[in-house]
Amino acid sequence: MGRIAYVNGRFVPHRDAAVHIEDRGYQLADAVYEVWAVMDGRLADAEGHFARLERSLGELKIRQPMSRRALEMVMREALRRNRVREGLIYLQVSRGVAPRDHAFPGDDVAPAVVITAKSLDRAAVEAKAAKGVGVVTVAENRWGRCDIKTVGLLPNALARQQAKEAGAYEALFVDELGMITEGAASNAWILDQDGVLRTRDTNANILRGITRRTLMDVIAETGLPFQERPFTVEEAKSAKEVFVTGAGSLVLPVVSIDGQKVGDGAPGPVATRLRRLYIERARATAL
Repeated sequence: MGRIAYVNGRFVPHRDAAVHIEDRGYQLADAVYEVWAVMDGRLADAEGHFARLERSLGELKIRQPMSRRALEMVMREALRRNRVREGLIYLQVSRGVAPRDHAFPGDDVAPAVVITAKSLDRAAVEAKAAKGVGVVTVAENRWGRCDIKTVGLLPNALARQQAKEAGAYEALFVDELGMITEGAASNAWILDQDGVLRTRDTNANILRGITRRTLMDVIAETGLPFQERPFTVEEAKSAKEVFVTGAGSLVLPVVSIDGQKVGDGAPGPVATRLRRLYIERARATAL
């Protein structure tokens, strides 16, 4: 049985799923999205992702396409139809279909909703985490509202392509002050030379990562020193440990930056421990 997608009220074969050519998400990136990790068939960090979705919609003045309860029911049905127990589920909401114009259409235009789900090989994912990944640094060139999770991801796509061409997994954006903001699809962390865990505060031009937020709760329980404080590229390269977080990567150790080894070039004990603790928390609290 092939994959199934949800498109504007209907479940359809993934290969046949389509949106109208004048969908504003397609033409103007006038849309937001969320991605949940799926663990044991349930949504990890569910509340945080739903809250961020509602915030993103509110910031762009896109109305809610349906109630939270209805949306959960559709997402769970998407998981069931795709038989996803371990994987990811993607939700996108655009302002809807209307004749192309930069200004918003009238209130009679309904938001458009797309949902897809896919399985992941957790053993392969864990093998990657056990080995660690490389990252590259790129100049920050995104718009000033990266706190909104929009589908306008061209700078992120170009950054990830640059990482791919360099044989790396992720790209880390660097602002005009030489500070790392975040990854193209993740939040960035270091364990500095003083043994303090650090990540950029969300007052900066970064996304309010949901995995990031849950991990902060986990860190508080461990008693490890922690600060929401920016760090330079050089601080990251000289750090004891570096890792990134996100719904897809969870907590993923970084072993090289721009080809330079981090520490001894292997995943560090703190990141490895935090990954295990995060996964335990996420599985226990998934909805």
